[in-house]
Amino acid sequence: MTRHEKQRPSTGIRASIASAAARLMAEDGITDYHHAKKKAARQLGVPEHSAFPDNAEVEAELRAYRTLYQGEDHVELIAALRHTALELLDLLADFQPYLTGSVLDGTAGEHSHIDILLFADSAKEVEIFLLNRGIDVSHVEARNERVEAVLQMETDTADANLVILPPHMERVSMKHRDGRPHERIRAEALRALLKD
Repeated sequence: MTRHEKQRPSTGIRASIASAAARLMAEDGITDYHHAKKKAARQLGVPEHSAFPDNAEVEAELRAYRTLYQGEDHVELIAALRHTALELLDLLADFQPYLTGSVLDGTAGEHSHIDILLFADSAKEVEIFLLNRGIDVSHVEARNERVEAVLQMETDTADANLVILPPHMERVSMKHRDGRPHERIRAEALRALLKD
């Protein structure tokens, strides 16, 4: 058996896990990649110590799944979420906002959040700004120690997570766990994207 033949089964398992994880994310509204991969592996009867696909592989499968099974409905959902995101970027212009996450990359579904990065001296400053405009927010647990706070607010299309970072972090390129850079765009770029 050649080395290439030995690698093939694990590649097949990785692809199966990626495909099953993408289906779980699309159908069950799971937004955490690691959780989706673990659940997919359990459903497939794959041992926990197997090599899991990286997030980029699952994301590619998720994109393919949504295109194949959700088609035009998904295109309309992404457009609606991006329009709402643009309104938020305009509203929060004082805090150097960026759109990031699944709404930007086009993999968002009906259970997804709109993720906005904000750069402010304090989370309180953002909270007061929103409360003065009659917008209620709640606090959500931050998953990154560099994040000062995550405020969640309701919109007509989806809940929005406002991820607040210190101003100096705007110049820092943040990365996914698998090393890929987190994409992020400003309002002008999103406006251009919506015109396409």
